[in-house]
Amino acid sequence: MMDFDPRVYENVSINDNDVRNIVLSYLVHNCFKETAEALLTGTGMQQSVNYLSDLDKRKAIFHFALEGDALRAIELTEQLAPKLLEQNEDLHFDLLGLHFVELVCSKKCTEALEFAQAKLTPFGKIQKNVEKLEDFMALLAYEEPEKSPMFHLLGSEYRQSIADNLNRAVLAHGNLPSYSSMERLIQQATVIRQYLHQELGKSLDPINGSKKMNVLEGWSSSLLIAGFLKELVPDFGEIILCRYRTVRRQIKVRHVTWYTAAVYSDG
Repeated sequence: MMDFDPRVYENVSINDNDVRNIVLSYLVHNCFKETAEALLTGTGMQQSVNYLSDLDKRKAIFHFALEGDALRAIELTEQLAPKLLEQNEDLHFDLLGLHFVELVCSKKCTEALEFAQAKLTPFGKIQKNVEKLEDFMALLAYEEPEKSPMFHLLGSEYRQSIADNLNRAVLAHGNLPSYSSMERLIQQATVIRQYLHQELGKSLDPINGSKKMNVLEGWSSSLLIAGFLKELVPDFGEIILCRYRTVRRQIKVRHVTWYTAAVYSDG
């Protein structure tokens, strides 16, 4: 393998428009409409596509799912993207499961049981749904479901995961990318770091290897993140660092868990 010197890339210039498009992609993907509009206005960016198409409706769908109002999220999804849930039974099942969980948490056990029999049981014909269906039903056996072995079904991270999946499905239905450019870049940086650690680590000497590996690992992600900060701070907004838990859960790593985002008044 050729000797790799990360210093070669220290002075690589980052195009302003590329960075802005990456940030715009993130803002639109996550329904930050006001911030996206401010970015477009403040930078004079030209829109090649209608980035903000149906964003308000998609934002409402996302937030209803995130807050556990799954039936409302389903209703709006069927209005915006007809047949989407019919074609994506796994997602439909997860959304109905969210409503069941909310009924259990509200101590409406009889209503929850009736809902499960009418809406969830038909999904049990598919083997992969059986285990999850059993977990849903098991919640009824506990006076305090949050203390049950299935407590994760009541958590915000579970709702976040389903809301994210729904958002991606709606985007794909509208022929838009289901993942933002920011996510793709972070995933790519993660893969690069894993590769460097696994492959280059084999040939490092035991004395100086650790120090060199730190440099190699740091380059693959810090160049990306630092580049965003360097290019964006002079241009617009308030830059903050946020924890990107979804990407961390999907990739199962801890070393690339931060990303940059321009935040204005979006809620």
